[in-house]
Amino acid sequence: MKSTQFKTMGASNHVLHERAPHDYYATEPRAAELLMQMEYFNDRIWECACGEGHLSKVFEKFGHDVKSTDLIDRGYGEGAFDFLSEDNKFWDGDIITNPPYKHAHRFILKALDIIPEGNKVAMFLKVQFLEGQFRKALFTRQPPLRIHVSSSRLQCAINGDFEALKQSGGSAMAYAWFVWQKGFRGDTTVKWFN
Repeated sequence: MKSTQFKTMGASNHVLHERAPHDYYATEPRAAELLMQMEYFNDRIWECACGEGHLSKVFEKFGHDVKSTDLIDRGYGEGAFDFLSEDNKFWDGDIITNPPYKHAHRFILKALDIIPEGNKVAMFLKVQFLEGQFRKALFTRQPPLRIHVSSSRLQCAINGDFEALKQSGGSAMAYAWFVWQKGFRGDTTVKWFN
């Protein structure tokens, strides 16, 4: 099957290239701008997989006090910071990020564990994150408050290279903002945007 057929199907596990080192797929800033228009967040936001700051800079532009960290030092924020570390025990603001996809489940659990009741966690994830028995257990125990599904394509660039992404014609992957509020136990609302 050709690459274009996989792209059309949105089949992420059928790629003709290696995954980006450390699963680094930078999110286009527009995704953060749209989120800021849809959701209210505390003054303090932690972008815990900040990469080169694509999302952090938007949050700052919207007037938030932003803590930016990443496991890998990419020249922005605090590098060599392991968000999943046992030593990371408390954050008194909200947490918003596009986590490394292979660790997304762990990032969600960690984020919900370290914030106070009532605070929010927002993760930019593939829509297919909704699938699977393992994730069903997560959604049953800790249902998202809202899921904002992007009706048109928002982009994530391998290693932050948006120019190469543009030249390749973009991506057929569908994304959504998954938003949790710690302590919420009701039914998840699904909305569409963009």
